[in-house]
Amino acid sequence: MSVSERYARAWEGFWAENTGEPGEPFWDAEPLLTAGPHCALFAAHVDRTLPIVDLGCGNGTQTRYLAGHFPRAVGVDLSASAVAHARRADRDAVAEFQQLNLTDLVEVRRLGERLGDANVYLRAVLHQSDPDDRAPVAAAVALLLGRHGRGFVVEPTAAAKTVLQQVAERPGGPPEKLRQVRKHQLRPAEVAPGELAELLHGAGLEVLDQGETGLAMSECHPDGTPVALPAQWFVVAVAGDNRPGG
Repeated sequence: MSVSERYARAWEGFWAENTGEPGEPFWDAEPLLTAGPHCALFAAHVDRTLPIVDLGCGNGTQTRYLAGHFPRAVGVDLSASAVAHARRADRDAVAEFQQLNLTDLVEVRRLGERLGDANVYLRAVLHQSDPDDRAPVAAAVALLLGRHGRGFVVEPTAAAKTVLQQVAERPGGPPEKLRQVRKHQLRPAEVAPGELAELLHGAGLEVLDQGETGLAMSECHPDGTPVALPAQWFVVAVAGDNRPGG
C-alpha cells in the first residue's frame, strides 16, 4: 500500500518551499514545549536504553532533541525535501534521517529489523494522514516497537479546529505560517472522537497511559504565548498476545 499521490505531493510541495529552519512551519515549536514535556509523560514506561524513531520527523527539530535522551535517534519522513532539511540542520550529526513511507510496511519492517526493538514518537501524524492510511501508520508503530519498545502518540482533537479557526480569523487574516498550511492543502484535525483509540487497538497496541494536553505550535497569539491545540496523548505497547515471541 502507498499513500495517495495528493498527500505525497502536498507534503513534498510544502517542504520544498520551506527553508527547513526551526520554527518556520506552523507546528515546529521549540522542543522544550513539545518533545520535552512528552518525554516526561513517557518516562515511567520507556526503556531508555532502546533507540527511538521519530515518525514524520519533518525538519528534525524534535528528533535532535530526542537524540539527547536516547542512545540512538532516527527520524523518518515521507518527504525527501524534509529529510534533506533535517540532515542539513543536524550539524553535529546527533541523529539519523531517512525517507520512509509509513504505509509501506515492508520497508517499515526492514527498518525494524535494522534497529531491533525501538521506542516510537508519533507527534501529530495520524490527524494529517488520509483516512485509508491511518491504520497502516498505526501498524507501523506496532512493527517498530517489538516486544520491549514503547510508543508515545499525541494528536490534536477535533476541538483543535476551533483554535485554528480563531487564528485564521485574526484581524488582517491568517498568519503566514497558517497560509502555507492552507496553500498546500494540508488538512489538520480530521480525526473523529474515539478514532485514535480504535486505530491503536486495531493495530494490536495496548494503551498503558493516556491523557489530554495542549500541543504547542510555533505560531504565537498576539500576547506572545504559543498557540496550543487541544490534544490527546497515549503511551502504547504491543499487546501481550501480539508481541513477537509472546
